[in-house]
Amino acid sequence: MAANPDPRLLRVTVLHEYIGHRVFQVPPSVAVGDVKQRIHEDTGLPTAEQQLLHNGKPLRDGVQTGSLVHPGSHEIFMTLQGRGLKGGGRFGQTTPPLVEFLKDILRRYPEGGQILKELIQNAEDAGATAVKFMYDETEYGQESLWANDMAQYQGAALYVYNNAVFSTEDWNGIQEIARSRKRDDPLKVGRFGIGFNSVYHITDVPSIFSGDQIGVLDPHQTLFGPHESGQCWNLRSDMKEITEHADQFAPYAGLFGSSEQTFQDGSFPGTLFRFPLRVKPSLLSPNIYNKEKVLELFESFKADADTVLLFLKSVQEVSLHMRESDGTERTLFRVTAGEDPDGKLERPGSLKSLGLAIDSYGNGVPSGGEGVTCATYQVNIETQDEAKETQRTTWLVCNSVGGRGVCAELDALADDLKFIPAIGIALPLTPAHGDEGASAQFPGRAFCFLPLPPGEESATGLPVHVSGFFGLTDNRRSIKWREVDQWRDPAALWNELLVLTVIPRAYFTLLCEAVRRIQTQEDQDFPLPPQGAYAAWPDPQRVRSHWKPILEPLFRDLLQQKVVYSLSGSWMAAQEVVFSELEEGEAVSQAVIGFLQAAGLQVAKVLRKTRHKGSSQEKLLLLEFVLGDACYSELIGLELLPLQNETFVAFSSSVNEKDAVYITSEEYPRTLYPGLEGRFVLDSIKPTVMNSLKQAAKSRAGEAPVLLPQSLAPASTASGQAPRSVRGLQLRFRDRWWT
Repeated sequence: MAANPDPRLLRVTVLHEYIGHRVFQVPPSVAVGDVKQRIHEDTGLPTAEQQLLHNGKPLRDGVQTGSLVHPGSHEIFMTLQGRGLKGGGRFGQTTPPLVEFLKDILRRYPEGGQILKELIQNAEDAGATAVKFMYDETEYGQESLWANDMAQYQGAALYVYNNAVFSTEDWNGIQEIARSRKRDDPLKVGRFGIGFNSVYHITDVPSIFSGDQIGVLDPHQTLFGPHESGQCWNLRSDMKEITEHADQFAPYAGLFGSSEQTFQDGSFPGTLFRFPLRVKPSLLSPNIYNKEKVLELFESFKADADTVLLFLKSVQEVSLHMRESDGTERTLFRVTAGEDPDGKLERPGSLKSLGLAIDSYGNGVPSGGEGVTCATYQVNIETQDEAKETQRTTWLVCNSVGGRGVCAELDALADDLKFIPAIGIALPLTPAHGDEGASAQFPGRAFCFLPLPPGEESATGLPVHVSGFFGLTDNRRSIKWREVDQWRDPAALWNELLVLTVIPRAYFTLLCEAVRRIQTQEDQDFPLPPQGAYAAWPDPQRVRSHWKPILEPLFRDLLQQKVVYSLSGSWMAAQEVVFSELEEGEAVSQAVIGFLQAAGLQVAKVLRKTRHKGSSQEKLLLLEFVLGDACYSELIGLELLPLQNETFVAFSSSVNEKDAVYITSEEYPRTLYPGLEGRFVLDSIKPTVMNSLKQAAKSRAGEAPVLLPQSLAPASTASGQAPRSVRGLQLRFRDRWWT
């Protein structure tokens, strides 16, 4: 606590929920009435409307201030009460006490692995390259402490280290919980202000050791004096106090490069957060933390650790550690991001060009004809557990920055929100195994530099991960969209414009770059095979509604490029090839394909068949229409055959018995075969349609094409076969169609 500049005077601090606190230096003989007069001169509040209290008791005007202090003390705290508007009293809105403010943040910001991600964001903002978490069971001494009440914080704690040093702005920003200093710096990831305060789920007294300072936060305002919410010590100017309270500062030496020599040198070349675990409920939170809960946090982080580093520019390594009570340390987990050995300068060069584009956009420089700046590089993510088992995933990442002039409305919102139209797309690459490539079932998620919590809100339906400078909800758990209750929300509109303008171009660039790298794979070990590139194309049937605006501009540009792989091994534009639905491997198919290729045509496999998604009634009407001209070959591939179980299956040219679908007859009614509704044609369809289906099957005699409706699953009976008495009713060609 600071010393009084004049020991002959008292320091009177007057507290009020609206006007804040006022400090006056007065002689001990000054009466309470004189203090009221000074308040009036300072605030305009009439003395008659003032009531001063000390220790909860009202004070009379004639009481001397010197009679209210303890012997040897020069400090006194008073509370001011007013009578509202009457007589010119003060009026205005107030802010809640600090603890209540933080409790509200914790209510909106759920605990879990996201807490660790927020601390990684802080490190990313500071330009750190490594982040380390450690659970420490050590019990430190309790003899030489700043205050006796601090003994309860000398036990088990969670530490977080990064190799960057706090700036003056960082020290100021971490004290301003109601606003974020990062909002004016678009390059900062954790710009929302509440991220760091999520640590109050774990602790009541967080502390920071960085550079030449150690700061301790006390939102309860009980450790360092009334209404003091923290204390800071400098390793150079406050070394006497640090030495006198050796036990207090012992937890900051002996780990992550910090030692007694560090204190003697007067500076720590990194940042170390210490969060002593809450061991009993407090006014801030009822959460009690122990070893098991910290390890749960670690496990939650490990669940998607292979994607945490995908879109970060600085942090390249995160590790989890544990120190036992006997001092034994061990590494539990590590994840690192590295370059492809053949492209060591690819990523730094890409990030440099992106940085220049971001600077240009932030400074209002028109993009001219450049539009969207894109930079693509390959990155390897490796995870290693305590048993030293290593897993590696490889990604192709495209980062993009929209240029000034691409969208005037986007530019206006960027200036207003202090956002940058930055987008990243990451495609998972796997070792080449035939046509597998990237998995078509890959569950793409949304990121805001770091992955958003898994679940429906972060699912995109795209086969790639998408990161963006998105406007998020207050708890940073989901992206804002323009729903009915927030139609005019500028951040929600910003997100929609990003999806419409910048993301399609970044996605397009990523796909074209993947094709380029496949073409030159003789010169590099690119793990994606030609057919595997198609798995990166979005399936319109899977894409979630908020992300569908990507599709039209993406496919419009994509289909003008040579991105279709022909069976002859060439990359062609879509209009240059003939797409084949023939089954490969069959002699007839190979003959047809060979004939087409000999005729100078480029042939490619169909990328994806689209299923008809109309209503049941629409499908029945379409079936009736197609059957009307007796051109039964047109049925092949159409999912229009109605089954008794109220589903539809596609007509097929297959002659496999397991694909047979049946029609009932008077001799063999459907009731004889319970459980086979998925193998019978719907018996309530129009008689004319049923007759046409029978004629379709009869037309398969002789040289007529085989027309077999294909079922979703084979019939299930005790023998695994369709009942013998039903086989004569199969809708497929034999000597007789039905018995």
